[in-house]
Amino acid sequence: MSKVALKKHLQSLTKEQLIETIIEMYDNIKPAKEYLEFFLNPNEKEMFEKYKDIIVKEFYPTGKYSEPKTRFSVAKKAIAEFRTLKPSPELLGDLMLILPEMACKFTSEYGDMWEQYYDSAYTNFKNALIYLQKNNLLENFKLRCEDCVKYASPCGYGFADDIADIFYQYYND
Repeated sequence: MSKVALKKHLQSLTKEQLIETIIEMYDNIKPAKEYLEFFLNPNEKEMFEKYKDIIVKEFYPTGKYSEPKTRFSVAKKAIAEFRTLKPSPELLGDLMLILPEMACKFTSEYGDMWEQYYDSAYTNFKNALIYLQKNNLLENFKLRCEDCVKYASPCGYGFADDIADIFYQYYND
């Protein structure tokens, strides 16, 4: 259904029907519920912390018997969900950078990982840098980006070189 058709259909509904439809969405669709809650009470920092925790726990879970899962798909989903709330560019850039930071730090602490892990870490670092540049935020996050290079430096399989190379493409001072 196109936006035009949707708009036409919604305009044909009564106020009560619209309210019922929205309440039904709120009750049955988790992303809709989250969006409506954010829409009515836009606390960016609180939502940022929620999604940051999801990413950090993939690499550094809390709890006595928790094992790191390092699922990039879960972390990327958290970023995508946060993006749908249309947060400030600075908070979105911050969240996007947390994923490669955690990945680089994790491999620095636990040793070499597998190829797809490194590919995902590199791709997410590159995407964060692209976003930061597009939104003129590179300088705000330079130290954290340098940390990614530092954390990746002892890693093998060309990962350290890849992370350093992409860093210097954006920070060539």
